[in-house]
Amino acid sequence: MMAAPSRTSHPAAAQLHPVLRDLFAGPLPVVMGVLNITPDSFSDGGHFTSHEAALTQARRMIAAGAGILDIGAESTRPYGSQPVLADEELQRLRDILPAVTTLGIPVSIDTMKATVAAWALTNGAAVANDIWGLQRDPDMARVVADHHAPVIIMHNRDTVDPAIDIVADMKTFFSRSLDIAAKAGIPQGHIVLDPGIGFGKTPEQSMTALARLDALDQFGLPLLVGASRKRFIASVIPSEPSQRLGGSIAAHLLAAQHGAKIIRAHDVAETVQALRVASAIEDKR
Repeated sequence: MMAAPSRTSHPAAAQLHPVLRDLFAGPLPVVMGVLNITPDSFSDGGHFTSHEAALTQARRMIAAGAGILDIGAESTRPYGSQPVLADEELQRLRDILPAVTTLGIPVSIDTMKATVAAWALTNGAAVANDIWGLQRDPDMARVVADHHAPVIIMHNRDTVDPAIDIVADMKTFFSRSLDIAAKAGIPQGHIVLDPGIGFGKTPEQSMTALARLDALDQFGLPLLVGASRKRFIASVIPSEPSQRLGGSIAAHLLAAQHGAKIIRAHDVAETVQALRVASAIEDKR
């Protein structure tokens, strides 16, 4: 049943960071609304770059049932994104992030730069979301530890290799990240793992990562899954990002059934509805 606790032995509730404990208090996975304030994100680049548009979208997602918002000021799409200097990333965030953090739910900062994470955590962000799992910026783990913040550690690769065992690669990567976290003094109860759907993976490897989420049970940590509008969906049925709602929901429902505690989605209302209806049906068994 979807509403049942995951098989994974997560850190005891008393040990979880208070932000995570509150997020995980309900019977269903929490939906994380994606707020890209970038000109070049793969599905909604340029839509929410202004203060007014970003706040309107944030309020819309909260009203639709988002339990946390993930704000990013640099596109991290695997193909065609342009690197952004920290100063530009901060400039995009300065007018928007502090306002979004006043809307009543936690906000995570989606960045791979420690300086950006430090500024955001100082200015209202509650969670650090690092797509390089503490392994790209050597100062990221210290920043997270100094702010006593939860951190989302995502699996990533510099290159796509169709020949590798992607599940084994994720395990090795997460072991390395967790060692970095432990040495920096980040408690286990502050950590969420993300298999990184679409990052450093072929479409087939992304689907394998989703199908084998239980392989990550050995870490005993909550999981975040973000399959929203990802390219692997188009490998099953040709589609543009804006046409992948059905595939996104299918992937997210399966992730929830396999224990994901956070679902990261662009289409919050539809994702919340799907999770609630699936749970209501399961309750009739």
